[in-house]
Amino acid sequence: MHILMDNFKHRKMYEVQDISVDEDQISNLPDCILHHILSFLPTKDVVATCLLSTRWKYLWSSVPILDFDDSLLYSSEVNDLYPPEMTCFMNFVERVLLFHDGSSMKKFRLSCRVCFNASRIHAWVSAAIKQKVQELDLCLFVEEPFILPCCVFYCESLTAVKIEMNCVLELPTCVSFPRLRTLYLALVTFLDDDSTQKLLSSCPVLQELTILDCDWMNLKRISVSIPTLKSLTIDDLPYFGSADELNGCQIKIDAANLIFLTYSGYLLNEIFLFNLSSLVNASIYVPIMCERQKEIAYRAVNLLRGLNSVKSMRISTGAIESLFLADNVLDHLPIFQKLTYLELSVEIEKHIVKKLMNLLQYSPNLESLVFAEGFNPRVCFGEDDWILKPVPKCFLACLKSVSLHNFHWNCTEVCFLNFLLKNTFVLERLNIFCSKSLFGDAKEQKEVIDQLQMLPRVSTSCVIMFS
Repeated sequence: MHILMDNFKHRKMYEVQDISVDEDQISNLPDCILHHILSFLPTKDVVATCLLSTRWKYLWSSVPILDFDDSLLYSSEVNDLYPPEMTCFMNFVERVLLFHDGSSMKKFRLSCRVCFNASRIHAWVSAAIKQKVQELDLCLFVEEPFILPCCVFYCESLTAVKIEMNCVLELPTCVSFPRLRTLYLALVTFLDDDSTQKLLSSCPVLQELTILDCDWMNLKRISVSIPTLKSLTIDDLPYFGSADELNGCQIKIDAANLIFLTYSGYLLNEIFLFNLSSLVNASIYVPIMCERQKEIAYRAVNLLRGLNSVKSMRISTGAIESLFLADNVLDHLPIFQKLTYLELSVEIEKHIVKKLMNLLQYSPNLESLVFAEGFNPRVCFGEDDWILKPVPKCFLACLKSVSLHNFHWNCTEVCFLNFLLKNTFVLERLNIFCSKSLFGDAKEQKEVIDQLQMLPRVSTSCVIMFS
């Protein structure tokens, strides 16, 4: 035993001594690994590593990601045209670009919310393009019209472009993105049909398109016909106008390989979906509007008609309500034959229950139903609210999982659970996630669990899980 202990102590001492011989093991790593580590740091911190040692003196100049963000100046009071802080930031960007090894730039990110100088930003972006950057990320808050360098729009090296800019997106005559796979546009105002269509048609291998809070007011008809497109997000929120402005843009989406579709907005633009046979996941959020409800309802019907092949759908109660405000909606709503997962993304109100159940009538193969926000705890539902004829077909044949979030154990939820357990013949799992008010009370939780387990159910294999 003494011999073993002596050997162990000797080995530990050797290990400590061995580490002390070469304390700076990070510096011995290959450049590619150090570049990867540095890519997670802001560029100002990356450049500061040149002070560490001779090994690090020039390493920063070949880091593949440059990230310039003037957010540290947000709290500065800008009284002069070029206060010292702004000048320092702009000079820093130019020095880094001057000494950077142009053969290795992978991503260039520039966020200017305070330091906006049109000519210098133009020069910085052009420098990144000349260095054959692959990913371009621009966040520019402008106070006057600004035009991006023409070279941005025919750069062969770009694979991802993100433009967040609060002004008109003006495009050159020539637009070509032969390798672009990701396009993200936020806050821009589209100039006209022709230029916007030219932009969307210039991306032959585009896979992901995001249009966030953009202004469509200058557009009448646009077609998103991209065979390679796999993910599409259109977010028209927030909206500060009037519901009278329903003569928006007609957006035709034709994408045979689209897998993910997300739409959020008031349907002031009219969306037509075609040929979405590959669609797997759709998320539709439409707020409830008091004005022009029927017109919006027809647009909601048109939108959902194009989702007839979807397998998983997340939908707001506003979208459900819109569906059943249209006349003869039952004649137009499709049967969602492939839909197996349905998630309701906001609190369920009393007036939405029957509309929800009507929607379930059109989902005959639904297997999972999720109430992501639960029921409005301030509204009381009675047993009569759950009398449905006929009971949705999926309840009788295929609904296997139901999840109820934000659970308070009130009369509304008890009525719903009674209805559910009496009418779901193949239910296997009922997941209940308690609200914050129940979460911290272990005694009350146990009482609720005991009462839940006593609820009668027609499915002998149903398990109630509470968390």
